[in-house]
Amino acid sequence: MLLQHDPFRDLDRLTRQVFGTVARPSGMPLDAWREGDDFVVELDLPGIDLEKLDIDVERNVLTIKAERLSHIPDAANAVAAERAWGVFSRQLVLGDALDTENVEADYTAGVLRLRIPIAEQAKPRKITVVSRDAISRGKETESISA
Repeated sequence: MLLQHDPFRDLDRLTRQVFGTVARPSGMPLDAWREGDDFVVELDLPGIDLEKLDIDVERNVLTIKAERLSHIPDAANAVAAERAWGVFSRQLVLGDALDTENVEADYTAGVLRLRIPIAEQAKPRKITVVSRDAISRGKETESISA
């Protein structure tokens, strides 16, 4: 249902193999799960202003872009600067079973929660089976739910 697209993943993997280190921290770690008739994705985006958050869907690709600005003045002599800042982007390739027309997004306490409904045509449904044998024997139509 969900495929992640990270163009730098292979480069990170190669760097870890060669140097034994992590090349870059993930700017948008996520968790994803199915909850009833919805698919839920949560991404950690602490310190992002709502105006700097952009989410769009084109075909089955959901793109999240966020920008975190550095609050350290240019003239300051930073003692520590470990928090990542800049523009972050993440793409999720959504399966055809998801309804991309009705995605809901909520950004609270630094966590972006996307709720993507399962498409109606992808939900399980009952098929009614009718027997023509019952009609030929003069009985009323018998139907069996499968």
